[in-house]
Amino acid sequence: MILTVTPNPSLDRTYEVPSLERGEVVRATGERVDPGGKGVNVSRAVAAAGRRTVAVLPLGGAPGALVADLLDAQGIEVAPVPIAGATRSNIALAEADGVLTKINAPGPELSAEEQELLLETVRRQSRDASWIACCGSLPRGLAPAWYADLVARAHAAGTRIALDTSGPALLEALRERPDVVKPNAEELAEAVERPLSTVGDAMKAAEELRGMGARAVLASLGADGQLLVDDAGAWFGSARVDAVRSNVGAGDSSLAGFLIAGGNGPEALASALAHGAAAVQLPGSVMPTPADLDPAAVTVTADVPTDLVLTEPVT
Repeated sequence: MILTVTPNPSLDRTYEVPSLERGEVVRATGERVDPGGKGVNVSRAVAAAGRRTVAVLPLGGAPGALVADLLDAQGIEVAPVPIAGATRSNIALAEADGVLTKINAPGPELSAEEQELLLETVRRQSRDASWIACCGSLPRGLAPAWYADLVARAHAAGTRIALDTSGPALLEALRERPDVVKPNAEELAEAVERPLSTVGDAMKAAEELRGMGARAVLASLGADGQLLVDDAGAWFGSARVDAVRSNVGAGDSSLAGFLIAGGNGPEALASALAHGAAAVQLPGSVMPTPADLDPAAVTVTADVPTDLVLTEPVT
């Protein structure tokens, strides 16, 4: 079982529009309502793969109740933490040319009691978990060290933990040695405080994060592929994509694929790439099923192309 933790979940409404013109009435050609948040998306991808998952998340108000109902309908076990505030609602506008505009609400502020209840709920639910995936931003009220506390408690319980966050929360958590961290190129550059122009730059930055405490780094390099660096070495992989429809939740689907395949080594990296590539070819935040995966489109190598210039260098 894969347990996910989403401290700042959301109710996500995605509207498909021909184009976005400021100040004009825009008529949508399609719409979706989905439970949102990075950890929630990981659970959705795990469930779509036919695997058991439990989602721990603070929920409040009518949006929170709807998030729980939507997750239940997708076969995801929900371990809700009741809060006084209302779960945030986000809006995404997906244009026909692939451009996505997102409006993310700040979310509720969690009290000290709600924060501790969230940690305790994770502890109770983690007994049967092969992995805990902690993902996303922290809501108001939670200090950057909150994830570090969660990593420490998970390890004390003997559970492996994957962390997908950024900024001070990531840096604080590294001292507790998370089993894997999953930054994108921008988050990786922010963590080491310098630009990344090549895959080699990204590999050096990943090694620095390992020196700061991460046991493994799974770095998403956008259209160029993904990089995995751990005690056993480094691997680089890419996946062929015929047409991008939406990148919403693609990174979360990728993390789910990585954990489903065991969470280490080139086979897990290949699974991560297959899930991420399938997700970007689906509408909105739809998560891929096994039928959507194309393992033949994935290439993984230990011969990391360090001189490869990133398509979108981070400066």
